[in-house]
Amino acid sequence: PWRPQFHATPPDTWMNDPNGMVVFEGEYHLFYQNNPYGNRWGHMSWAHAVSRDLVHWEHLPLALAEENGVMIFSGSAVVDWKNTTGFGRDGRPPMVAIYTGHHTGRPLQNQHIAYSTDRGRTWTKFAGNPVLDIGEADFRDPKVFWHEGTGRWVMAVAWPPKRMVRFYGSPDLKVWTHLSDFGPAGSTEGIWECPDLVPVTVEGRRSAAPWVLVVNVGSGAPAGGSGTQYFVGDFDGTRFTTRTPATGTQPGALWADFGRDFYAAVTWSDVPPRDGRRLWIGWMSNWTYANEVPTQPWRSAMTVPRSLTLRETPAGLRLVQQPVRELQTLRGRREHLGRSPGTRAARWLQARQIPNGLAELDITWDRVPGSGKLVLRAVHGFTGTTEISADLDAGELRLDRTRSGRSEFSPHFAGVHRAPIRLTDGRLRLQILADVSSLEVFAQDGETVLTDLVLPESPGLRWELEAHGDANKASVASISLWPLAAAMPRIGLDTP
Repeated sequence: PWRPQFHATPPDTWMNDPNGMVVFEGEYHLFYQNNPYGNRWGHMSWAHAVSRDLVHWEHLPLALAEENGVMIFSGSAVVDWKNTTGFGRDGRPPMVAIYTGHHTGRPLQNQHIAYSTDRGRTWTKFAGNPVLDIGEADFRDPKVFWHEGTGRWVMAVAWPPKRMVRFYGSPDLKVWTHLSDFGPAGSTEGIWECPDLVPVTVEGRRSAAPWVLVVNVGSGAPAGGSGTQYFVGDFDGTRFTTRTPATGTQPGALWADFGRDFYAAVTWSDVPPRDGRRLWIGWMSNWTYANEVPTQPWRSAMTVPRSLTLRETPAGLRLVQQPVRELQTLRGRREHLGRSPGTRAARWLQARQIPNGLAELDITWDRVPGSGKLVLRAVHGFTGTTEISADLDAGELRLDRTRSGRSEFSPHFAGVHRAPIRLTDGRLRLQILADVSSLEVFAQDGETVLTDLVLPESPGLRWELEAHGDANKASVASISLWPLAAAMPRIGLDTP
């Protein structure tokens, strides 16, 4: 009953980190860490799904399988437009996967490549693997991109126990030269994994885009356990430098998501220039309980794809995320309420039932005071509630899933997750995507995001609204509610 209806999930096995996201000939490719033999972590290989709209996903046969004592750990994929590798055929560029080979018989991780000349349907591992080996037991998750300014490929790869990202350059994806290192910085409690380095545009600016270095951490995230931090800075083709001091302490960390279920987030390569968006996706789970979430035969899901920008705030540039616009195709008939007193808005909202539990809610308050509490409550079926509240005194947005439903499978699951919230001109806006087993909350037009799994014990959804203290003076400026259609992936292994 908890299989998501508009999130990518594996057909019948285990899923973790998204890998190899690349766009080619109109298809968005999503590879992911997969155990082909069960629904717990193990036998890491790359499973494969494709989509033409970022909403409906079709599963393809396993792309890269564990073999000869080498698991296929996380990595990336690119289109080799210039055929620098020589793998292309008949004038068509190859797709190239760059991944970590994890050796099961000895403590060693190194970087490998594989290539495809048939739109990613079949893959050949390079006979000269590994292409990068420094003899380390923990050295993984290469993210590769073409750097036009220096005319070469650049790799960002994690050195987990040292809390560092190493940068390498290559003319052909086969021979790599060390360029520089970054870290330790920001949050260093957990090991560093799954880096990414991309330019991200600033809202309202036409100047050159700053670079964002994404570093996923295995523990120490704001809600506990694994999470995604980032740094804003500059990259000259050799070295990444932050624009603000990064001291190597928790207060210096910037977080992409303050919920407990957002990890290993990385961006798509080769999004067409005419599209112009920076797109990414994350694994919707947490390493503290990922193997125990009580679903079968599948386990785990991805977040919805999101578009990224940067926003200028009093504290500096901050990452902003929005659900991709393609998800709007799932919307049913919109129900809308204009400006209303809080009590009338509460009655209107409570009367709207969502039998299948799939909904998008967009609510805005204005004339919000600096104190009190605004509460939005998701009521799941007959017994569960998840409370999303803005504590104006504390400047916090909170998501409380202690009463959402099942949580006994792990002592780390139930909890209250907190995020800083910045009011702008006395206005507060929440956009929420509700699937049958998740809530994704985008506050203040995506400036603050919380992603959490919820496991209701009965179906259905409705919403409750209330205010406490001075927050009673806030006016509900508008509410829009859409029931959402299911976008279940076609569960099958037929190659189109």
